[in-house]
Amino acid sequence: MRKPKWLNKKIDINKCREVASLMGELKLNTICKEASCPNISECFNKKIATFLILGDICTRNCKFCGVQKGEPLKVDKKENQRVLEAIKKLGLKYVVITSVTRDDLKDGGAKNFADIIKQLKEKIPQIKIEVLVPDFKGNEKDIEKVVKAQPDIFSHNIETISRLYPQVRQMADYKLSLSVLQKAKDIAPYIKTKTGIMLGLGETQVQVLEALDDLRKVNCDFISIGQYLPPSTTHYKVQEYITPEMFDFYKEQAIQKGFKHVESAPYVRSSYMADRYLG
Repeated sequence: MRKPKWLNKKIDINKCREVASLMGELKLNTICKEASCPNISECFNKKIATFLILGDICTRNCKFCGVQKGEPLKVDKKENQRVLEAIKKLGLKYVVITSVTRDDLKDGGAKNFADIIKQLKEKIPQIKIEVLVPDFKGNEKDIEKVVKAQPDIFSHNIETISRLYPQVRQMADYKLSLSVLQKAKDIAPYIKTKTGIMLGLGETQVQVLEALDDLRKVNCDFISIGQYLPPSTTHYKVQEYITPEMFDFYKEQAIQKGFKHVESAPYVRSSYMADRYLG
């Protein structure tokens, strides 16, 4: 399918060089690079990056994702310190930290998330922290580890509607992902929860609205809604390009349903303009 005129964003490598060089120097990964995000030059030019911890190899096989899949390396115990160093050098006041899914680890990497939150709060007390976590197989103790570390936003993406999980998220479960958001809110009702969903995978309008209802039932506060763009020709094929007007419609619907902040546009991604959500 040929991209429509509203999907014409170009990546400017020159705008990426400074941040890319810093990440290379500190041997750090970003989801911006590993997932081939189309916003990378815009964000890197503003010295903004979303850190990808626990390596760059995922144990899941989601068909839409550009991150490497396979057997991960051992956890780098000095990674958190290097993330702290990068945040200081970039002067970030708001940071998003995510990870690959690590089903090989007993706690799915929950302790690593908790440790880095605590470390950042200790060293940079004024910083706002958003964590975008995997599902931890729904384990409440692992979710609690992260939540009790007091991130400002606890985020977990459902990614798509329930019907498409067997096609694009074979190793994940829609209801389990909803339960992750519910458990986080139950543990700490005062912490804002967030999710993200992609459109253009073959969902219907009714199914998107049903997903919004499901998310509100678990008291999810924030949502990002963006256009799915395949990272390569071997990934799941885009089924439809959603118009900007439809993204506006979904934003209006989400607000009416009770979401406290909604970003909805073709190039919106879960960490894109993340500092807007807390106002």
